[in-house]
Amino acid sequence: MIQERGWVVNNIDSVIVAEQPKLKPHIQAMRSSLAEVLAIAPEQVGVKATTNEKMGPTGRQEGIAV
Repeated sequence: MIQERGWVVNNIDSVIVAEQPKLKPHIQAMRSSLAEVLAIAPEQVGVKATTNEKMGPTGRQEGIAV
């Protein structure tokens, strides 16, 4: 839909909040996959991962927030 409307993605900055799984080993692959789908360079995609310090539903591992 973005391309159909003549727009382009300049960059993506995303944060994933999850207690488990540990995402650090997967961040580069996620950046590459997102870049490929969006037809941009991996350098234009930021993916950060953090925890909720065991607080709330995310901290209790009842879900993941992005």
